[in-house]
Amino acid sequence: PAIAANKPSLESAFSPKQGATELIIKTIQSAEKTIQVAAYSFTSKPIAEALVAASIQGVDVKVVLDKSQRKGRGSLYKFLLDNNIPTRINSKYAIMHNKFMIIDGKILEIGSFNYTKAAEEKNAENVLVIHRKPKIIKDYSKQWRKLWKEAE
Repeated sequence: PAIAANKPSLESAFSPKQGATELIIKTIQSAEKTIQVAAYSFTSKPIAEALVAASIQGVDVKVVLDKSQRKGRGSLYKFLLDNNIPTRINSKYAIMHNKFMIIDGKILEIGSFNYTKAAEEKNAENVLVIHRKPKIIKDYSKQWRKLWKEAE
């Protein structure tokens, strides 16, 4: 059992309404120290509330969003800021189209799933959660730091 606990593992979910939002929230709730989010679009209230709850519990949560989210319809950019989540806008690219989270430097959530109500209710999207793949997670962490550093 101890060896199995250290083996890489994967979890997946899909949308519409096939567990994608629930898997993302479960992954957020597993955080003990840090959550780093890169998101193109962010309008999912349940995911935003899970990030705020993690922050209230002492998890260091940071979010970098595409420039469209500064004034986008339904964007939760202001909600995150109002709830003391450090959130930056990355305007360096035509589209900062990333959709990933790094949890405690050990878990990576990726996929086509934008953190939006439409992704959960209307779109065919996917979520993949990767556990204990240090090289891949390190690569994504490096990319997240780059996006964060470029952002304002």
